[in-house]
Amino acid sequence: MSARTLRIGTRGSALAMTQARHMAARLNELGHTSEIVVVRTTGDADQVRPFAEVGAPGVFVRELESALQEERVDLAVHCYKDLPSLSPDDLVVAAMPEREDPRDRLLVAEAAHDADAPGLPLREGARVGTASARRRALVQDLRPDLVCENLRGNVPTRIDKLRAGEHDAIVLASAGLLRLERAARLGEGPALERDGLVELDLPPESFVPAPSQGALALQVREADDQLRSLLVALDDSAGHRAVRVERELLARVEAGCQAPFGAWCRQTTGGELELFGVLEVAGELRRWNGVGADDALAREAADLLLTGRPR
Repeated sequence: MSARTLRIGTRGSALAMTQARHMAARLNELGHTSEIVVVRTTGDADQVRPFAEVGAPGVFVRELESALQEERVDLAVHCYKDLPSLSPDDLVVAAMPEREDPRDRLLVAEAAHDADAPGLPLREGARVGTASARRRALVQDLRPDLVCENLRGNVPTRIDKLRAGEHDAIVLASAGLLRLERAARLGEGPALERDGLVELDLPPESFVPAPSQGALALQVREADDQLRSLLVALDDSAGHRAVRVERELLARVEAGCQAPFGAWCRQTTGGELELFGVLEVAGELRRWNGVGADDALAREAADLLLTGRPR
């Protein structure tokens, strides 16, 4: 590839910047220089309302995709779970690097912690902060007595709200915490203040993550063959295969980031894929789990989740 400074588009949050810097370092290892271009998105502009009220799926990516289409950036680094199931025809996800931990993590104030409580280790009636419809549905399914409250802001802000007593517990993506911890160790960001908090990574088999949670999507213009060829070296093909099944299920149930829906796929020792899905329909939380191959697995999961006959 001829000498070219690659413009990496990203949101401006601490987590997004950490992810963009990591990708810039990976590109540098491949011998390519880059610069980071911050693009403010609709989701960043509204830090108060729940995601479902901010807008349709894509509130964190639309402006980045426009920057790609208008050639203001060459590469957009997204949290893969923020991408809608359908992207513009002229854009493509060229690579998915190694996936970070896909699980959700529960952070609990010590005063609200109850290790003996069933489902989630929280005292009765505890207040759980989250802006995710999926997390709300799963919390209420496991513990109907808990009170879910809206929580917006970047990761440090959410943790600060918990420590200030605005909530008894919050649910975050483990991947974001791990990336911010790594950045702090490298001196690229502040340490997350979590003294006095109890933390638990929630099992993805029961507390099913958002599809592609923990994964990054490197999106480029479809016509940019040079860059697409370059990014192949950053793609984790096995992990990407599993994530594609999760996103195929997302497309089939037509759920967006505001819908109570989760999907998590892993490869078995025999090379097959195992998929876990959860979908709320008319107040009913439906669960499904099965083993199979790629698109056929997603098709079976969607059929059973949508018809209400999960096994």
